[in-house]
Amino acid sequence: MDARNSMAANATLHCLTGCALGEITGLMIGTALGLGTAVTIALAVGLAFLFGYSLSTLPLVQAGLGFFAALSVVLAADTLSIVTMEVVDNLVMAVIPGAMDGGLVNPIFWVAMIIALAAAFAAAFPVNRYLIDKGKGHALTMQFHEGHDHTSHGKEHDA
Repeated sequence: MDARNSMAANATLHCLTGCALGEITGLMIGTALGLGTAVTIALAVGLAFLFGYSLSTLPLVQAGLGFFAALSVVLAADTLSIVTMEVVDNLVMAVIPGAMDGGLVNPIFWVAMIIALAAAFAAAFPVNRYLIDKGKGHALTMQFHEGHDHTSHGKEHDA
């Protein structure tokens, strides 16, 4: 696997982790509170974005970038990937019969979730590869992990 495919796979897996954590957390909360399907899905999608952005922002802050500078990089780098993942994930869940009806205790829900997340990965991988080829997406965040000078970025945006 060439370096760009490896970077795209890493970016997609990273995005998938945040999306899956947010989706499952949102579904658990929605189910526990007895929320309707539409509200539960909205909560799950919102949490998928929150978790996805958080998982990308924290390492940049730890690498020395200011919070708002890190967040602006992450918003530019991850939004298209997360949107792609969420659209595909929710479409797959919607078309699998019974996936949303039985709730978290239904095995079909978990099988459908695995299928949906795998489909989301497959859809987001070429998006991330394209963005990396254009010097965008995960390529934007990598410069901050590779030891480039970024101390002034945090000062500019977080003052």
